[in-house]
Amino acid sequence: MSTSSSPRIAMLKTVAGALILTLLPLPSWLEVIRPGFLALTVLYWSIVAPRAGGIALGWFCGLLLDAIEGPVLGEHALALALLAYLGVREHQRIRSKPVFQQSLIVFAALVIYEFVLFAIDGWSGHPLTTPLRWVPTLTGALVWPAAAAILARSYRPRT
Repeated sequence: MSTSSSPRIAMLKTVAGALILTLLPLPSWLEVIRPGFLALTVLYWSIVAPRAGGIALGWFCGLLLDAIEGPVLGEHALALALLAYLGVREHQRIRSKPVFQQSLIVFAALVIYEFVLFAIDGWSGHPLTTPLRWVPTLTGALVWPAAAAILARSYRPRT
């Protein structure tokens, strides 16, 4: 249980871990239900430390994911920047809610994130129209309480 003195150090560590979890090869049946770990991490840091991460964190994480996975360049960057914007804009409201309500808000934010990816894929001629595309939004909302608790252990601000 190590704590960092700077939220940016903790952010970099957790983003690296989330990127590894996002890119880790899984069996096809498990790949379908994998939550968007990078999206959850960006959203978490946008809520907890909006000035340290925020929209720039979403944009750079998205560009990194685009460069590694190879879809349309900027697709994840735009979607994660929008997700981070929503987190930064509503961070005080989200923080004040109980975990169950936070999960519902996270579900709505992940639906928006996935819709942006869906729209860009459709416009670029790479549509993925299977309903299974939306499963990670549900699993992301379900793992939000655990993910937020794990990410909270990575950084504790000084009081």
